[in-house]
Amino acid sequence: MKKILLYSAIAFFIVPATAKAQFETARDSVVQLYGVIMTADSLVGIPAVSVMVKGQNRGTITNNQGVFSIAVLKGDQIEFTHVSYKPKTITVPRNLSGNQFSVVQLMVQDTVYLPATIIRPRPTPEQFARDFVNNKVPDDDIEIARKNTDAAKRRILLQTTPADGGEATQLQFNNIAKKAVYSGQVPPMNIFNPAAWAEFIEAWKRGDFKNK
Repeated sequence: MKKILLYSAIAFFIVPATAKAQFETARDSVVQLYGVIMTADSLVGIPAVSVMVKGQNRGTITNNQGVFSIAVLKGDQIEFTHVSYKPKTITVPRNLSGNQFSVVQLMVQDTVYLPATIIRPRPTPEQFARDFVNNKVPDDDIEIARKNTDAAKRRILLQTTPADGGEATQLQFNNIAKKAVYSGQVPPMNIFNPAAWAEFIEAWKRGDFKNK
C-alpha cells in the first residue's frame, strides 16, 4: 500500500512537470514574423503581396506600404508571391533565439510577354454600315424552332423521315390483320370499286400524280 502511494505521488509531480515542459517548448517555437517587402530597384513598398506559409492554408497580405505581420513556427518556409514580381521563399531559422523575426524582402519585377493585338479601325462609316448589313448572323434557338415548324419544312420532313420502330411494327401488324381477314378467299379488287375510282379522279384533278 505504501508503494502504491509512493508511485502515485511521483506520478503526480512528474506528469505536470512533463506537460509544462511540452507547453514551454510549443510556446517557444512560435515566432512573430514581420517585415516589409520592397522593389529591388527603387526600394518602394509593394502592396498586396501574398505571404503564405508553405504547405499550410494560412497566410496574409502586405498593406499599402508593403508591411506585413504573421505568426509562424520555427523552421517554416514562407512564400512571397505577386502577379508582377518573381516569387521568393525564405525559411525561419530553427535555432532562432527569441520569438520575433524581422525581414526586409526585395522582389524583382517579372516580365510577361502577351501576344500582340492589332486593332484596325474601319476606314469609313459607309464601309462599316455595308459590312454590318451584309454580315450573316447565325440563327438562334427561336429562329431554328420557327424554321422547323414551317409548313413546307414539315412536309419535307414527313416525306424524308423514315418510320421509327413503333410505326414499322404497327404497319406490319396492320398488314397481317388485313391478310387474316381475307384468309382462304380472293381479296376484293378496287378496280371494280366506284368509290376508289372517285377518289382516283379527285387525286388526278388535284395533281397528286404530277412529277415533283
